Amino acid sequence: MLIYLPIAEVSVNAFLLLGLGGAVGVLSGMFGVGGGFLMTPLLFFIGIPPAVAVATEANQIVASSFSGVLAHLRRKTVDLRMGTVLLIGGLIGAALGVVVFNYLKSLGQVDLLVKLCYVVFLGIIGSMMFIESLRAIRNTRSGIAPKRKKHNWIHGLPFKMRFRTSGLYISVIPPVIVGVCVGILAAIMGVGGGFIMVPAMIYLLGMPTKVVVGTSLFQIIFVTGFTTMLHATTNYTVDVALAVLLLVGGVIGAQIGTRIGTKMKAEQLRILLAMMVIAVCVKLGLDLLIMPSELYSLGESGGH
Repeated sequence: MLIYLPIAEVSVNAFLLLGLGGAVGVLSGMFGVGGGFLMTPLLFFIGIPPAVAVATEANQIVASSFSGVLAHLRRKTVDLRMGTVLLIGGLIGAALGVVVFNYLKSLGQVDLLVKLCYVVFLGIIGSMMFIESLRAIRNTRSGIAPKRKKHNWIHGLPFKMRFRTSGLYISVIPPVIVGVCVGILAAIMGVGGGFIMVPAMIYLLGMPTKVVVGTSLFQIIFVTGFTTMLHATTNYTVDVALAVLLLVGGVIGAQIGTRIGTKMKAEQLRILLAMMVIAVCVKLGLDLLIMPSELYSLGESGGH
């Protein structure tokens, strides 16, 4: 059952899109990640132009993050003050990212930039997660309790603010910088940035794990929503038909993944996720290095 995507200008099997959405939804439910860093490369693999994949996936993340935040708000595990500080940085970063994205799109280099960003970030994050997971499994078997450093150089910076929900009294500079970085990634890579923000909030800012996910999702909603609006009004690269199919599959898959995740150990989940991230990174890297079957294609100047 082929469906024509008007913005992407390609015909794709609707059940394939539902299946991809469902598969990434299962991973989201199992690992507690948004899944954008896996979904966007998968869209590349089935022929969706990178510019459309980035903008549309940002749109899907808004909906999936919103449902997650509602659950965390009911449990009172969202630090709204910290989320607002992160949001300020995120909006600045998203605006900068879209400017860079538009400039490279006008030069015809945006596809290469997006894929290179994915190869670099997925390679770094996947390797770090794999090493950390192996260490955690080794410590669990030997009975060593993990230690987290409570105070570091960040606590000596100026412009301090009290974040009561997180139990912190730190400078607003690091959260703003983290927000800017995540905003740039959201605009250029079409991800929520949770796979970078969550570790940064735990290990860099020293936030309690129980409030990290909800606070991260709170910021991601507005940053990805803002990013989607900018892409839709400046690039016209948001494909609603594609987003709806992915969202339907993702909602169903997330319910299944949540049930699977409760039956597995945290260390096993993390090492499986790391292996999948590395596999996607290798596939993208090979696609960039191996000579394509078609050496050139014709298209409109500045188009996608």
